[in-house]
Amino acid sequence: MKTQFTIRLLIGSMILLMACSAYSQTNVWLTLSQTKLTKQLDEDLGIPISVPQYPEEVEALDGKEVIVKGYIIPMEADLGYFAFSAFPYETCFFCGQAGIETVMEVKAKEEIKYVSKRVNLRGTLKLNREDFSSRLLFLLEDAVVVD
Repeated sequence: MKTQFTIRLLIGSMILLMACSAYSQTNVWLTLSQTKLTKQLDEDLGIPISVPQYPEEVEALDGKEVIVKGYIIPMEADLGYFAFSAFPYETCFFCGQAGIETVMEVKAKEEIKYVSKRVNLRGTLKLNREDFSSRLLFLLEDAVVVD
């Protein structure tokens, strides 16, 4: 009887852990949206730029493998490097419809075929800590398409 209880407890714990892991993976954009921006003068450009203030929840994702759902926004013909948006092209950051925390740069492990529908990408999330005037806040490295 005690063995059955222990087995059920272990199985229940495993299911809960998997659910928590899946939950955290599906909410990457929600976590990234907690990033706050402050204006600072860029000495080289002579204009104010937005500088991110990453909260602990976002910091915890830095260097971690994540799965992100979103839309490919081609920046050039090279689909080994592109922007990835939480929203479709017509409502994304580049069209002025969303904030900068809703897009990320992607460096794919291999070229990814462009599709207009939402896709899942898996890769290592990196936070931009240096070049705020010409780079996005987030970078997904070694990205691959997953189901």
